[in-house]
Amino acid sequence: MNRPASSTPKSPSLFQAFLQSEALGGYVLMLAALVALIVANSPAAPYYFGALETKFGFQAGPVVLKESVLHWINDGLMAVFFLLVGLEIKREVLDGQLRGAARIVLPGIAAVGGMVLPALIYVLINAGSPETLRGWAIPAATDIAFALGILALLGSRVPTSLKVFLTALAILDDLGAIVIIALFYTSTLNTFALGMAGALLVVLFCMNRMGVLRLAPYLLIGAMLWYFVLKSGVHATLAGVALALAIPLRPQNQGDTGEYSPLHALEHALHKPVALLIVPVFGFANAGVSFAGLGLATLAQPVPLGVALGLFLGKQLGVFGFAWLAIKSGLATLPRHATYTQLYGVALLCGIGFTMSLFIGALAFTDPAAVDATKIGVLTGSLASAIVGFVLLRAGGRAETP
Repeated sequence: MNRPASSTPKSPSLFQAFLQSEALGGYVLMLAALVALIVANSPAAPYYFGALETKFGFQAGPVVLKESVLHWINDGLMAVFFLLVGLEIKREVLDGQLRGAARIVLPGIAAVGGMVLPALIYVLINAGSPETLRGWAIPAATDIAFALGILALLGSRVPTSLKVFLTALAILDDLGAIVIIALFYTSTLNTFALGMAGALLVVLFCMNRMGVLRLAPYLLIGAMLWYFVLKSGVHATLAGVALALAIPLRPQNQGDTGEYSPLHALEHALHKPVALLIVPVFGFANAGVSFAGLGLATLAQPVPLGVALGLFLGKQLGVFGFAWLAIKSGLATLPRHATYTQLYGVALLCGIGFTMSLFIGALAFTDPAAVDATKIGVLTGSLASAIVGFVLLRAGGRAETP
């Protein structure tokens, strides 16, 4: 959804192109997760897990970085994912679907419900297990790529207004997840590194205010920002969000040049690499879990049960319930050409929490058994939400009114 910062007329196909891009990314992510599960339960499993734990890095003067492959993926590659998320949030709020109070009310209220109810269900199930309460935020996120991938399979049976609603809700979900990670999943702080990160952030925003439009200086300082955030104790991926907020949205001198603003240009450049490479690599590295010795009793344990029910029940009840209350109270209106059945079906799809849920799970737990339990819960809850949501929309959907 990248458009020029000029007066060139806005094409109605831009949002459709965005949806198609996200849907394709969802299919690739599904394939990567499936391959990970197959490999993790095959004779190649020792090589798979061994490769993820292999450490490598570099040294440049006083800068020494040597981490496992899994760590590089989760803290390095995913910083680029969060950079793209930050760019999308900034663009949507200032120049897109979330611009103006009227547009943000329904997805905003639904997003709140979709974060609160899943977390509450997880806490209730894990109330007697204090060591697992740290995972309360795992079922609070929606995977936009997966969800839009399912919607794409339904074609015109789901109106575009609901796809816009889901996209806006998922973006607000991501924003909520970013706040949660910053507030609740930060380790012991290194004040020097945090101070350096803060100074670099000030430089970035000064560049924005001075009208610097070249992306290279932002990206160079952003790389240094990532390093100091990594060393500060704040999760390194948040550097991507901070960098995104400093990228200029429009050129200083707007005219009929047809040039992209720096933000649009960077977002456009990152969309396909993130959707088709970075997120699938993350999925492949994090979805692999061995099913050896697992049974129904495993799913009934507090962590997987809390995550699975949080995603499947909490998301649909929170999103649909809060949206219904907003509509009935007059705070918002039902999306155009949509029915309550379709709205409920989309609420079910919000229970697909794959990427961000796995990411938060990796932050919440260090014990391998707890991490595997998280994966089982995420896979179960996401799969149930996808299947039931698809069936409901397929059965209760109708061709979109022109």
